[in-house]
Formats: sequence, structure tokens, C-alpha cells
Amino acid sequence: MTVVAKYTEPTRWQCGRCNRPLEPRQVSVSYLGNAYPVELLQCRQCGQVFVPEELALGKMVEVEQTLEDK
Repeated sequence: MTVVAKYTEPTRWQCGRCNRPLEPRQVSVSYLGNAYPVELLQCRQCGQVFVPEELALGKMVEVEQTLEDK
């Protein structure tokens, strides 16, 4: 299962640790021992990842519920 958050416009989000711009990158999100590739905004310097609210409260909750129901 792949969860994708597409960033089609330039972002103005900056890393809270490094103050550098966040860039769309492929990251691995894990839950209950399973890893899923997701495109999210990430800092190239420290690796901090930004998970948008709509993804955290929407699609990720759906995936969690599906896995817990198995």
C-alpha cells in the first residue's frame, strides 16, 4: 500500500531545527512493523519530516484502522 501526498507547488515550509527549506522526498513511514513509502516534505540537512494534518488525520488513520482490523 502506498500513501502519496503530492506537492505540486513550491513550498515555503522551513525546518524548525535547521531553518532550511523542506523539499518533497520519498520517506518510509512504519506502523505495526510494516513500512510504507510516502512522499513528504523533508529537510535535507537533518531529516526532519513534515506530515500535513490532512494526511495524518485522514489517509494515515485509514491505513492504521485497516491494519488493526486484520
